[in-house]
Amino acid sequence: MDSSDLPGDLAKMLVSEEQIRARLAEMARQIEADYEGKDLLLVGVLKGAVMVMADLARELKRHIDMDWMAVSSYGTSTQSSGVVRILKDLDTEIAGRNVLIVEDIIDSGLTLSWLLENFASRGPASVEVCALLRKPDAAKVHIDVKYAGFEIPNDFVVGYGLDYAEKYRNLRGVGVLAPHVYE
Repeated sequence: MDSSDLPGDLAKMLVSEEQIRARLAEMARQIEADYEGKDLLLVGVLKGAVMVMADLARELKRHIDMDWMAVSSYGTSTQSSGVVRILKDLDTEIAGRNVLIVEDIIDSGLTLSWLLENFASRGPASVEVCALLRKPDAAKVHIDVKYAGFEIPNDFVVGYGLDYAEKYRNLRGVGVLAPHVYE
């Protein structure tokens, strides 16, 4: 789905599909260099990271393992509640593994902070974060992000996996949702 398929739903587009693909390719080259000779487990955070994880994994020119975890702190709201619920845990044991958490967006950082603590308690060799989008002005906690795609303003964004009430995930780029849609 393209922005032209959503007349009036988006206030503006922030990041195009082409920009996303180019940035994921750059990030993939850095990940390959950093993990050369090491095993690597990508952990995608459902549902938002599906597009990022799929495109990043296809861009990597090396073997990887993949798993998924589903956590929620949003429900149908446009702001994180800060209370994290595990909806689906990992199927893979991460003790002794190099884990790269793949996220669609980091805004408050509360959910990811909780996830990093949870993973650390499982004894991985390393845990790093790869996020397509980051909202520095929304941060409530500091998160070290080794691979960051784009810094964006503190607007409510949809597309490329990001949703509002389960809609807009299949938008090819990332856009700011028009306020009339969620008010």
